Amino acid sequence: MTSLLSKANEALSQQKDLVNPRWYPHYHLAPPAGWMNDPNGLSWFDGYYHAFYQHYPWQPIWGPMHWGHARSRDMVNWEHLPIALAPEGPEDKDGCFSGSAVVEGNKLALIYTGHKFDGEAKEENLYQVQCLATSSDGIHFERQGMILDTPRDVHHFRDPKVWQEGDSWYMVVGARVDDVGEVQLYRSQDLQRWQFASTLGRADDGMGYMWECPDLFPLNDKHVFMFSPQGISADGYAYRNLFQSGYMVGEWQDNLHFHVTHTFHEMDHGHDFYAPQSFATPDGRRIVIGWLSMWESPMPEQADGWAGMLTLPREVTLDTNQRLRMKPIKELESLRGPLHVWPVSDLYNRTLIVEERALAIELKLSLDITRSSAEEYGIALGDGLRVYVDAQAQRLVLDRRYPQHGLSGYRSVPLPVGDLLDLRLFIDSSSVEVFVNDGEYTLSSRIYPEPDDRQLTLFSQNGHAIFNQGHAWPLSAK
Repeated sequence: MTSLLSKANEALSQQKDLVNPRWYPHYHLAPPAGWMNDPNGLSWFDGYYHAFYQHYPWQPIWGPMHWGHARSRDMVNWEHLPIALAPEGPEDKDGCFSGSAVVEGNKLALIYTGHKFDGEAKEENLYQVQCLATSSDGIHFERQGMILDTPRDVHHFRDPKVWQEGDSWYMVVGARVDDVGEVQLYRSQDLQRWQFASTLGRADDGMGYMWECPDLFPLNDKHVFMFSPQGISADGYAYRNLFQSGYMVGEWQDNLHFHVTHTFHEMDHGHDFYAPQSFATPDGRRIVIGWLSMWESPMPEQADGWAGMLTLPREVTLDTNQRLRMKPIKELESLRGPLHVWPVSDLYNRTLIVEERALAIELKLSLDITRSSAEEYGIALGDGLRVYVDAQAQRLVLDRRYPQHGLSGYRSVPLPVGDLLDLRLFIDSSSVEVFVNDGEYTLSSRIYPEPDDRQLTLFSQNGHAIFNQGHAWPLSAK
């Protein structure tokens, strides 16, 4: 009898040759075919970076979750590997949901949520348990079964993130308790037997009915508590997406409690960013990768045989105000082709073409916001994407307009205090990631330009716009 895992890998092998590449990324990680959501199991093992992800290989829609798998020497050039997990056990028969990975001795251990219904697929029959699978080669995994059962009277209990301190392993798990989001902390000596330690955090003041994808990690002399709350209402410019991802900064006390010193902030202000997960590199950097899509948002690439992608890896640091900054990893510079220097200076009520066709490109742009008088000025990709300064609102705006695909609307962040606005943009076939003033803000969104609608232009409206610098590099993965 052929296992479900074998069937899934065979199906993926057949489907990948049918994918339409028009919007498939050139340098972001996406599934060979089928569906992708949350990044899982980000880790370093046996000379490779490993990225797993929620995956349905049979169709480009959300279905019973598998774990897709890729590895890389540099976090930039990725090699697709066989699917690591399929929902074929009694503990995960309806899905292998999100989780993390740790190295234990000479093995890579995956700790993930087994999703199952006891009978009909109704809320009252839902159970989510934590499971373990291990590998000696980082490719083929042996299932170890359930290691932590569902707490009494709890149905939503998922997304374990595991780390080691001293002789103990720790695990944070997202939960929905009485329709309130919380994160529970567990402790173990062997990854097999876990004991409840504390409730690490619990929602109040409208902070959501479920906290997904929790993560706790050290930065400087603080700890960052990162999670994805569901159920926060939009508030002005904030919380505009269906679900959010953000963080709190505080103190990790007695390996049991988290004392908040700086309250919740959103991590990314674009249309498409969710379920970020962190890991540490061998040289000590803390890296975060998120899902570059959003629940219940149109995904036009589904018509092409694939759906969903991951953000670029981002190095995170804390600034002097204890705010998280995210910057593209330095390894991305290895993708650069020849430098294009744009003839920029003062634009007055006009548009300047700077690239005839921008398909996979990195941009650096410096704008003098003090000396500029235009009401709107910035950069545009074809007719569908604009990233610009709104001088009246004093905000940087990312505006996408693809009404033929049901995608329209803008996101924005405040302009920095000071004279200059430095932007670093990464444009791929169907995405844009904007890094503002050395990672003070980021905006990440999916875009869907047609092949003949990828001209890059600088523009100013109703006044002067002072551009101090414009650099571009075409990007190409090996």
